[in-house]
Amino acid sequence: MLVLSRKIEESILIGENIEIKILDVTGDKVQIGITAPKEVTVLRSELKETIEENKSSATGASKDLLQELFGKK
Repeated sequence: MLVLSRKIEESILIGENIEIKILDVTGDKVQIGITAPKEVTVLRSELKETIEENKSSATGASKDLLQELFGKK
């Protein structure tokens, strides 16, 4: 993991077309701005984990429902 220190209004560039800019630091919270092409998905990690958990639960629930409907348990 690369660890960098930045001050307010300073940026980090990833490749040629992704910029992460520090907008504000208040207490233990940091506000960042991300500029990236529309085709680049930007998600908070906890949101991605929730999506993956929901997909997994839905798949498991679907299997259980099918097994119940067709009497195969």
